[in-house]
Amino acid sequence: MKIVKIGAIWCGGCLVMNKVWDKLKNNYSFDSIELDYDMDEDEVLKYNLGDVLPVFIVYSDEKEVLRIVGELSYDDFVSKLLEVGVLNVEKD
Repeated sequence: MKIVKIGAIWCGGCLVMNKVWDKLKNNYSFDSIELDYDMDEDEVLKYNLGDVLPVFIVYSDEKEVLRIVGELSYDDFVSKLLEVGVLNVEKD
């Protein structure tokens, strides 16, 4: 499984979620791709985004299994990712 993270430097919610994302990366091992809404415009268009950023899309075998839009607390974010099995045991 992998997580695609799409955000922008001008996005307030993205700035909030950057702290959650960094904590997640420090605590768990997972594959991810990080895209900037403006800098990676051609790639971002493929994901059919709405009007709210950030967007986190979880893929399993190239199929979307979860889409998280907007801000969440760290615990809620982890809970949603655990539900679809993208996260394994926390790092030591």
